[in-house]
This record gives sequence, C-alpha cells and structure tokens, in this order.
Amino acid sequence: MKAEIKSQDNELFDFTPSYLKKEIMVLACGNILFADDGFSVHVIQKLEKILTDEEKQKIALVDAGAGAPQQVLTLIDENSKTKKIIVVDVIDWGLKPGEIKIIEKDELPNPKYHRLDIHNLPLAPILREVAEKYGIEVKVVGCQAKYISEPDVHIGLSEEVEKAVDKAVEIILRELRGD
Repeated sequence: MKAEIKSQDNELFDFTPSYLKKEIMVLACGNILFADDGFSVHVIQKLEKILTDEEKQKIALVDAGAGAPQQVLTLIDENSKTKKIIVVDVIDWGLKPGEIKIIEKDELPNPKYHRLDIHNLPLAPILREVAEKYGIEVKVVGCQAKYISEPDVHIGLSEEVEKAVDKAVEIILRELRGD
C-alpha cells in the first residue's frame, strides 16, 4: 500500500504504514485482557527489549490486537517491502497447554475444519492469500492456550503459557537472525 499525497506546495508526503516499509513483520494477535489470549503481546514486548536498533530497522513488531490482524494484512500489496511475516498467536490444536507449534504456509488449516486461533475470525485464508499473491514467506508461532477468559476479563497468562513465552521468543529470534 503506497499512500502518497502532495501538499499545496508540491511536497510529497508518504502515509504508508511503517511496518510495510520493513522486510520482516512479526505480527502479534491477541488481547491481554483475556488470559492466555495475551500470549503474543508478551512475546512482542520481550522482542522489543531484545532486538537491536539495527535489527529494528528491518523488522517491524506489530501488536495488532485481537481484531486488527486481518486489517494489517489487507494493506500489503506489490509496493510493500515485506518478505516474511511471522504471526504469533494462541492456537487451539488440541496440544498440551503451553506447547508451541510452528505452522508453515502449506500447513495453514482450512478454517472450515480447524481454526488458526481461538477467535471467530480465521486468519489462515488471508495469510495464505498474502503469501501466494506477493511471494511472502509466512510462519505462525502458535501456542496452545490453556484458558481464554473472553468475555470475562482476566489479566495474566496461565503458568504453562507463561513458560512458553521465552521459548517462542527464542524460536522467533532464530528465525529473524538465521541462527
């Protein structure tokens, strides 16, 4: 999405979201108000502290909340510099609570049968579309939730999911740094 506007004095302003100007996007999906649904927020916060300023020049850390990941992804187009998207979210794949699963593009579930997340808006179709249409590498770092409190507010992760935060950060750092 290239959004440029010229001012009256012919000065060009670029309103393209900053995350579309970077090669890698780490996209957090979740809400800290609903227990384990806040997993991705904790992962993004740790990454923010760990990544160097140089790394942050090419890596966008995007906390899209529970409702905006689809909107973020719909802004990607042929002008986006994004080459890789790493989605961080809780998943419901019948694993042990806190277990991490790396999901590649070709493994993205058919939302008719599985959901990538515990929310009502499946992210898999748009992830697959963006990956295929623009040649973007997509990976999901999913953590099996133990407890999602929605609609009730419960701040804090279950013990199992809290322990998984550091493991997810390590996995993402290896992916980002090519270790």
